[in-house]
Amino acid sequence: MIDFEEVENRFQEDEGDRLERKRSASDLDALRKAICALANDLSGTGRPGLLFVGQAEDKSCGDLKLDDKLVEQLTNLRGDGTILPFPIINVEVRTISGCELIAIAVAPHDNPPVRMDGRTYVRVGRSTRVATADEERRLVEKRRWSTLPFDAKGVGGAALDDLDLVRFVLEYLPSAVAPDVLAENGLTREEQLRALRLIDPQGRPTATALLVVGKEPQAWLPGASVQALRIGGTELTDPIRDQRRIDGTVPDQIRQLDELVKLWTERPAVVGGPVRETSPTYPESALRQLVRNALLHRTYEGSNAPVRLTWYDDRIEIQSPGGPYGQVTLGNFGTPGITDYRNPTLAEALKNLSYVEKFGVGLAIVRQALAKNGNPPAEFSAQATGVNVTVRQRP
Repeated sequence: MIDFEEVENRFQEDEGDRLERKRSASDLDALRKAICALANDLSGTGRPGLLFVGQAEDKSCGDLKLDDKLVEQLTNLRGDGTILPFPIINVEVRTISGCELIAIAVAPHDNPPVRMDGRTYVRVGRSTRVATADEERRLVEKRRWSTLPFDAKGVGGAALDDLDLVRFVLEYLPSAVAPDVLAENGLTREEQLRALRLIDPQGRPTATALLVVGKEPQAWLPGASVQALRIGGTELTDPIRDQRRIDGTVPDQIRQLDELVKLWTERPAVVGGPVRETSPTYPESALRQLVRNALLHRTYEGSNAPVRLTWYDDRIEIQSPGGPYGQVTLGNFGTPGITDYRNPTLAEALKNLSYVEKFGVGLAIVRQALAKNGNPPAEFSAQATGVNVTVRQRP
């Protein structure tokens, strides 16, 4: 992103729009605000910004205690869900002029405004602060629409009337924007939708808007549903005990699936103890994570295939259209710590609505929950066209 020579040259520069220094790493929120502001690139330079951690504002060394844990902690600032959409950063340990420090390079984001905890931070001169309404408008105008992923682009033929604006105002807006900012920014309804990546410059709803607050998402994205089957046996040809087609917005689907998991999970009695107890055949927390992952990471572009949940007497299979994406490949799929997002704007929306607690930990939660409940580990099968997860019943 930035070569070594440029980092060295900028080490002696004064702080400005694209350069900030922090003496220590003790205040992670201050570092997040700086990364957020640099990613927004309000001045429009198009150049990566630099955050030197371990160098004071007067350019003296900050005596930073460097170790692998600190580097990992700072690297994880990108994907912990506090800064949305995800910033693009590069974290490197450097020794410059006798100072040991960490240089964090931050690329200008293609889809601003970038927010931290519902607030848009910008860098103006030597200060980092919350953006004004006019500055948010400027950031929206800087978007590079041609480079955005499918879920952030407008859907042809869709219009503002296809969105449930009451739901947007009452449910989504308060979850995405901090209350004090919401009270002060004075943006119109369309400006709010545009700032939150829900409509494009032509006023067309984005795929994420239709998936989160659309009146009829399946009218525009036919595959955006879940087919759930409860099979009375161990083969697909065995009798069907129950079946559901789950439509609506993705939040609606998540709520319905949570209820379905509760309904279909058997809880046989544990015999022999002093108190009658029940023990579920599957841990609900693991199934919730797997179903939400399928909805979040599936492809919505050019596919009419639904997510499929097939519940047999001895196992559960979850099929998600679309293979591994980005840095996740067929070879490293399921490896802890390796994650990427085909639908980053949808991921942001689900995080805002608290359906995602923390990014990158879903599979770890699944592994722990299955082990604690006595189930075998989940089995993952990834192809270029889709991902299949099998969870087997506890012995």
